[in-house]
Amino acid sequence: MKRIASVLLLVWGLPALAAYDVKNVKLGAKESELKRALPSAHCKPLEWKSKAADRRCDDSRVALGGVETKVTFYLRKDVVEAFDVRFDSRDLERLMKFLKTRYGAPQSEGKDTIERKSSKPREIYKALWENGGERAVLTAQIDKRRGSLLVYRGDFDEEIYRVR
Repeated sequence: MKRIASVLLLVWGLPALAAYDVKNVKLGAKESELKRALPSAHCKPLEWKSKAADRRCDDSRVALGGVETKVTFYLRKDVVEAFDVRFDSRDLERLMKFLKTRYGAPQSEGKDTIERKSSKPREIYKALWENGGERAVLTAQIDKRRGSLLVYRGDFDEEIYRVR
């Protein structure tokens, strides 16, 4: 009986333990693995100096949970340090359903409203997953057509655009 309970707990916990990935390209993967999984990805040196990355690989048509997305992978010393998945916010519900089955429930999730003097308020949906030193941050402007899932490790989000 204890063995069955242990197996059930392990199976229920698996989505939360799943590595953050796109098409099985995980943080820490080599560029060659990325190119094998996404042969249409275009890789090139980063256009600016950064401690976070020295190369980027872009693919404009990647299905993630049945949602058409655009993905940019950021690499440093031939290793994927982060990736940014961009999607149409009309697909937010479908993508969130997929991400919750894949990564488990987010640590935080909700909507914020930003009041603006010159125009109508802007509503933003946010979700955050954390697993050790890795993070996945989803943001989507509800009234616009864009959303983003930034998955990274370390201080990538602070270092990538820091002026050097």
